[in-house]
Amino acid sequence: MSPLAVIFVTVFIDLLGFGIIIPLLPFYAESFGASAFAIGLLGTSFSLMQFVFSPIWGRWSDRIGRKPIILLGLMGSCVSYLTLALATSLTLVFVARILGGIAGANIPTAQAYIADVTTPENRAKGMGMVGAAFGLGFIFGPAIGGVLSRISPEAPMWTASALCLSNFIAAWFLLPESRAANPETKGLGRLDAFRHAMTKPTLVLLLALYFIVTAAFSGFEATFALFSESRFGFTAASIGFLFAYIGVVLALVQGVLVHKVVKRVGEARLIPVAIFAIAVGVGLVPFAWSVPTLLVALAVLALGMGFNSPALSAMVSKTADADDQGGTLGLASSLASLGRVVGPAWGGYLYDAYGMTTPYLSAAAIMLVAFGVSLVGLRTPGSFSQGSSGQ
Repeated sequence: MSPLAVIFVTVFIDLLGFGIIIPLLPFYAESFGASAFAIGLLGTSFSLMQFVFSPIWGRWSDRIGRKPIILLGLMGSCVSYLTLALATSLTLVFVARILGGIAGANIPTAQAYIADVTTPENRAKGMGMVGAAFGLGFIFGPAIGGVLSRISPEAPMWTASALCLSNFIAAWFLLPESRAANPETKGLGRLDAFRHAMTKPTLVLLLALYFIVTAAFSGFEATFALFSESRFGFTAASIGFLFAYIGVVLALVQGVLVHKVVKRVGEARLIPVAIFAIAVGVGLVPFAWSVPTLLVALAVLALGMGFNSPALSAMVSKTADADDQGGTLGLASSLASLGRVVGPAWGGYLYDAYGMTTPYLSAAAIMLVAFGVSLVGLRTPGSFSQGSSGQ
């Protein structure tokens, strides 16, 4: 089995465990007396830990190799789900989610692994495989979790923990190291990485796009259930199917289409088009008054996200120095995590204060600005070539 195939399976199983418990977590927390605000804080605590630890794990993977960090993340996820299954109080549920956020911050290390084993020409294809693993995890995970929850509230958590443990064992034996340990490698800290990025205008723009796109999409995610319940009368099951529909589109785009499109047009041209599609998709949601029109809007949104994420990751990887792949991708991931902290709060505030369509209209407006900036910034002659890693 090729290293890319192994890392795909590793990420897929990791995200499958994540997908199993995420739809059920609010109800599980409610059983311990959690309020809606406390449930929101569970998500915030998870994302904050990813914000803090993504660049740390990425930087350490540049020094000691990718495999130890990936294994550490898998074992940490196993323990976090085990803690959830054994929780006897809301405090332990928070502890489990904080630990899960720390462990789950190793996704940039998986992306750095792909950067190690791919050429620049095939980088977007490799990043697309990680995106496809995300999509597939969110397709099958919630369905499995729903079935298991009929056994007991803890059954999904036990299953997710067992999946991560089996994934850890398989990766230990099957995943080859992609980067030899080099303790002398001095990866960039978060502030150093920001200062280093400031010397590369293209990298600054790409990192800003990471934050903006993730904030806009997470604001959509946080309020979409309320919107669809109010306008269409959808139940939790119906909304779950809609998110599975989005996951299918994401998996198809990232697993099948993205590398073909990148080969023809390149990341610098694809990213603005993808951002424009996100703007159109999220902007159409408030104007969807029937299920077919809603499905069209969600498909456009998912297409944009499906093309944007791997193209953006690939271009960040190419723009970063060869010895700072993990640290730079970790910085990008931490900004995405910060977007997942800001986006839901911003979307929820607009929903409550100004009406249920405002989160989507404001997100569309922001994405249109990002489209214009990326269209100009990423097509400036020579802006990209300055930072190529040359791998």
